[in-house]
Amino acid sequence: MDRDTLIKQAKDYIEKEKNVHFKTEIEKLLAAGNWDELLDRFYCKLEFGTGGLRGIIGGGYNRMNTLVVSAATQGLANYVIKAFPEKARAGALSAVIAFDSRHFSAEFAEAAALILAANGIKTYLFSALRPTPELSYAIRRLKADTGIVVTASHNPAQYNGYKAYWNDGSQVIAPHDTGIIDEVNAVTVIKEIDRQTALDKGLLKIIDKEIDEPFEDMIRSHLFRPGMIRRDADKVKIVYTPLHGTGALHVEGVLGSLGLKVLTVPEQREGNGDFPTVAFPNPEEAAALKMAIDLGKKENAGLVMATDPDADRFGIALPAKSGGDFVLVTGNQLGALLADYIFLSLKEFNKTPENPAMVNTIVTTGMHAKVAALYNAECIECLTGFKWIADVMRRSEAGEIKNSIVFGCEESYGYLIENEVRDKDGISAAAITAEMLIYWQNQGKSLLDRLNELYEKCGFWQEMGVSKYFEGPEGQKTMDAIMERCRENPPAELGGVKVEKIRDIEKLETTYPDDPKRREKIDLPKSNVLQFRLADGTLVSARPSGTEPKIKFYASCHAAVGQGGLDAAKAEAQKKLDAIKSDIKKMIGD
Repeated sequence: MDRDTLIKQAKDYIEKEKNVHFKTEIEKLLAAGNWDELLDRFYCKLEFGTGGLRGIIGGGYNRMNTLVVSAATQGLANYVIKAFPEKARAGALSAVIAFDSRHFSAEFAEAAALILAANGIKTYLFSALRPTPELSYAIRRLKADTGIVVTASHNPAQYNGYKAYWNDGSQVIAPHDTGIIDEVNAVTVIKEIDRQTALDKGLLKIIDKEIDEPFEDMIRSHLFRPGMIRRDADKVKIVYTPLHGTGALHVEGVLGSLGLKVLTVPEQREGNGDFPTVAFPNPEEAAALKMAIDLGKKENAGLVMATDPDADRFGIALPAKSGGDFVLVTGNQLGALLADYIFLSLKEFNKTPENPAMVNTIVTTGMHAKVAALYNAECIECLTGFKWIADVMRRSEAGEIKNSIVFGCEESYGYLIENEVRDKDGISAAAITAEMLIYWQNQGKSLLDRLNELYEKCGFWQEMGVSKYFEGPEGQKTMDAIMERCRENPPAELGGVKVEKIRDIEKLETTYPDDPKRREKIDLPKSNVLQFRLADGTLVSARPSGTEPKIKFYASCHAAVGQGGLDAAKAEAQKKLDAIKSDIKKMIGD
C-alpha cells in the first residue's frame, strides 16, 4: 500500500469512527508519521471469518474497535432480517449479547446492541460480564434469532473478539457463516439509535438474574448425585481461579449451593482486562494455574480448577500421590474421565438412551472412542471447533442421525454435558468434575487412579501440540505456503515411522502413498486440515488456526500396556512424540 492510499484510509477511518479513543490513536499516528504502525493497522481489514472477529484492540480497519464492531453487527442484522423475513416484518426478531472482562468489551457489546436495535431487532443485553455458555443458554431460553458474545477467549490482554451465534445457541456454520460474511463485506450504511430511545421503544432490554438463576438451576439438574455432593462436601476442598474473567459468579454460585468449599484465588477473582497476574489467561497453560496450585498446596486442596476469561474452557490440577505437588490434567485426559463417568452413571441409573454417543473432534485423542466402547457407545468425529460438536447435537435433536448425544468434548479444554447449551461450558464442567472427584473418593480412588485404570483398559494415549505464530502482512502467506508444501510433498515418514494414509479435509479425500490409485471420500465439511496416519496408528494433524495468526500441529499416539506396565508404555509414547516433534519443527522452520 503506497503512502497516499494509507493516508486516505486513515482519514476515512477517522471520519467514520465515533469512539474518541480509537479516533485519537490514528490522529496521533498520522501526526507523528508512524507509517509502519499505520500500515499494520490498514494493510487489510480485520476479516469477519466463520467464527466472527478477533484481533488486537486499537484504531484502524485491521483492529478491534467500535467502528469495526458496528459494521460487523450491521452485516449480521442485514443477514438475520433476510433469513427471517416474516418475523422481520412483524417486528418479532430478537438477539442476546454478552461480554467478558476484556478492555472495551462493554463498549463493543453496547455498540452492537444499539446497531441491532436500530435495525428493529429487540436485543437482550446482560448488565455486566457473563460467560459464553450463559449467552448460548440465553439464546435458547429466550428463543432469540441470533446472539453475540464479545470476547477473545484465552488470548493475551491486547486482544478482543466477537463471536456470532444462531438461533440454536451455537456459533454460526454454513450456510449462515458465509452468508453473514457476505453481508458484512457489503455494508455501506450503519443504522443508528441512541440508548435511551432503544430502551423507551423496548428494543433494548437489560437482563441478569432472569437468566442467571435458571442457568444455575439447569447446571444442577444435570448432576447425577447432588445428594452425595451435599452429604460429602466437607471431604474435599476446591481451589478455583477465573483468571480475571467471568467464571466466579456461577462457579462459586453452583458449587457453593451444593455445600462445596470453594477457595477462589483472591488476586484473580475480579474481572480485569489487563490480566495482571498471567501472560496468557488460558487454563491450558501451566503458568496460568500457578497461583491456584500454590494456594492448593497451602490449603491442602483436593482439586484445583480454572476457567478462561469467558468461562467456556475448563482445566484442572490434581494432588500427586506423594510430594505435595499437583499434576496438570490435559484436556484429552479430563475428557476421557468425564466420558467414563457420564457413561458409567447413565448405566448405573438406567438412563442410557438408545444409540448413546459422545462427540469429539478430529484432533482429539483416540482414547475417547475406546472409553465409549467400554459402554457399548460410539464416539462421533467432527471438525475442530465446538460449533461442529454443537452441529452434531443439533442433528441428533432433529432426528437426522440415529445417535443420542450425551457428551461432547475437544482437546482444547472444552466440554459440554447438557443440551440447553450449544457451546463448551466451563461452569457445568466444574460442577460435574467436583461430583466425579467425590464419587471416586467414595470408591477409595483418586481421579488419577481412575485415569490409570482407563489406561489399563484402553492402552496409554498421549498427545502433543506444536504451534508457531506468523504475525503481520506476510504471516498468512507463510502459513499457506507451509500447508501447500505438506499437500504437494507430504512427508514419507514422521518420527521415523512410515506415513500410511493421508486425509486432506480441504479436498475431502483420503489417499495412500503406497497405492496412489486408492482414494476415498471423506464425509465432513471442507476445512484446511491435513492428517497423516502413521504405520503404528499415530495420528499427526496440521491446520492453521481459525482465530489466531498461527499454524498448529497435533499428534496423538498410543502404546499398549503390556508386560512392562504403564511406565513402559508412557516411555514408549514419549519417545515417539519427541521424534515427531523434531520433524514438525523442521516442517515449519522452527
